[in-house]
Amino acid sequence: MYILAIDTSNQVLGVAIMKNDELVGEVITNVAKNHSVRLMPAIDRLMNEVNMTPDQIEKIVVAKGPGSYTGVRIGLTTAKTLAWTLNIPIVGVSSLEVLAYQGRFFESYICPFFDARRGLVFTGLYKWKENKLQLVGEECNMLFEEWLDTLVNKNEKVLFLSPDMNKHYEMIKAKLGDLAIIPENMYQIAKPSHLALAGSHYEAEDTHALAPNYLRLAEAEDKWLKAQKGKSKNA
Repeated sequence: MYILAIDTSNQVLGVAIMKNDELVGEVITNVAKNHSVRLMPAIDRLMNEVNMTPDQIEKIVVAKGPGSYTGVRIGLTTAKTLAWTLNIPIVGVSSLEVLAYQGRFFESYICPFFDARRGLVFTGLYKWKENKLQLVGEECNMLFEEWLDTLVNKNEKVLFLSPDMNKHYEMIKAKLGDLAIIPENMYQIAKPSHLALAGSHYEAEDTHALAPNYLRLAEAEDKWLKAQKGKSKNA
């Protein structure tokens, strides 16, 4: 089965094509440019390089967040449009799960995270069990300091993976000490080939019902809801 994987949920733009668990081709860029302009040309270029046509794609896997609100929407909209047009199944995978795939040979806890500003992170806790990556700590958006306190209480080694490691390295080491395992190359990015692998094990979803995994409201939506609550109290 040919799988097309698409990830624009964060700064990295990634596209991969996989056939029966074997990587056919992969494009990754890590530049702060408009994903909406660059995504379709990246898909087209990759397909040309591996001599494929759209009708050969049998499944689409897309990173559904958390991450950039705009980036998540671009990836999902493109993936859903392609799936609907080609009449093929689509699967959405958590961007945190994709990042956690890089710890596939680690025997203890895996903590992927993305910086969410103001001391907050998008994160979750994973572990490989019976050769499958399993979520063992619910994905959330919370203060990183509080999240690290919960990990300290587990008293087990934790592998940290993140493209934002430099922002939080000192706090992680201060809180967990030797329990914190941080790769030598601290800067970790989610890879579209891992996205394809993760999505290959998921059942197809309803194309139109597939929704983003924001983990929190956009700032504008949050302010609007608070304003509405204020109006209802004053009514």
